[in-house]
Amino acid sequence: MGSISFLKRARALLRIQNQLARECLAELLSTFVLILITLSGSAQTVTTFQTKGNILTTYIAGALGVMVATYTGGGVSGAHMNPAFSFAMCLLEQLPWWKFPIYVAVQISGAFMAAGAVYALYYDAIQHYTNGTLAVSGPRETASIFATYPADYVSISNGFLDQVVGTGLLVLGVLAIVDTRNKGVPKGLEPVAVALLVFTITVSMSSNCGSPINPARDFGPRLFTYVAGWGAEVFRWVEERG
Repeated sequence: MGSISFLKRARALLRIQNQLARECLAELLSTFVLILITLSGSAQTVTTFQTKGNILTTYIAGALGVMVATYTGGGVSGAHMNPAFSFAMCLLEQLPWWKFPIYVAVQISGAFMAAGAVYALYYDAIQHYTNGTLAVSGPRETASIFATYPADYVSISNGFLDQVVGTGLLVLGVLAIVDTRNKGVPKGLEPVAVALLVFTITVSMSSNCGSPINPARDFGPRLFTYVAGWGAEVFRWVEERG
């Protein structure tokens, strides 16, 4: 009885009452979970020379990461995990504009921390795979584990269009799934439907730019690679292309 009473008092002391703080923590945790699973799927594929994963398992990991992350924080913050989606919510007046920069900062922070966790988790594998040389290009590059890079043939305009269409389809699909006036998804299965949406986009629109469709998912881990040893080339400008 004494231990139960102690646990109740501890929960009461640790419970966060401020709604904004709760939303920020939920957004941070959900983004962290999303990027942790997504990048881990990529790391496992790359560092094992595709013997324990391939492009399809990487896509599946990313989609299921969305599902787990949405279940993690969706009930508190909505689990946006994506500045583009938060921006759309502001345009639709479902999120106050003053919260937008806070959400974006938290999302990028969560993605940055998740990249660090993946680097720690796969540190030995990355060192073994690269022979200790962290590269952005070449046969043993590992920067693509963390961030997406456009194909050599993709121009700035084509890359921009690619991301506008992919991200637009993501936002449109999510809004359709959660719209109560639409043909509804069974209650509680919305994260599963969103995961299938993300999987659909990644298997159909990834060849140009890797289908990040999420500024936080790309920028947070890219920033981590910059400070972790990959260098300024992660923000490269190649042959007059970004």
